[in-house]
Amino acid sequence: MKTLQKTILALATGSLLSVGAQAAVNYGNGYTGQPYVAAKVGQFDLDVDGADDPTAYGVTAGYNFDPNFGIEAEYVGSDDADYRGGDIDAKTYGAYGTYRYAFPNSGLYAKGKLGVAKTEVEANNTNFAGASDFSDDDTNIAGGVGLGYAVNSDFSVEAEYDMLGSDADLMTVGAQLKF
Repeated sequence: MKTLQKTILALATGSLLSVGAQAAVNYGNGYTGQPYVAAKVGQFDLDVDGADDPTAYGVTAGYNFDPNFGIEAEYVGSDDADYRGGDIDAKTYGAYGTYRYAFPNSGLYAKGKLGVAKTEVEANNTNFAGASDFSDDDTNIAGGVGLGYAVNSDFSVEAEYDMLGSDADLMTVGAQLKF
C-alpha cells in the first residue's frame, strides 16, 4: 500500500474513532443506534490465470440502526502476490446494507450484506516472455455472508465470504469495535 493511501486510511479511521462515541442515537424503543469500526485480514480469490491469490488487509466503518439492520463501508487492499515472475495486487471499495440475525441465548450471529463494490486488479510482468501487464477495474453488485461472535456488547469477531463480482471473491476474519 502506498504511503498516501496509508495516511488517508489512518486519518479516516482516527476520525471515526474520535466521533463515534458522540454518534449514538436513541430511537425510543430501547435500542440505541451503534457505530462501529473493524479491521480484517484474509485472502482475495482472483480469477487470473497464473496468479497466486494475494493476502488482503482492510478496514470497515458501519452503523447499526437496530439490532438487525445497518450499513457499512469498507476498503480492502492487498500485498503483492506472484504473477508469472511479476506481481499482482487487488483492492476493493464497497458500500453495503447489512442484516444480522442473532442466535437466541448466545453471542453467535449470522450476517448478510448486499451493495456495490469497485474492485481494481493490477498485474505487472517483467520476467515472463509472452505475459503482459494488465489492469482490471470493475464496479459490480456485491454481497457476502458471515458468521460472528459478540464477545461482549462492544467487541465481536467475524468471518466473512464476499462475492465482489465475476473475477474476485474475498475471504476474511476480523475484529469489530462498537461505540
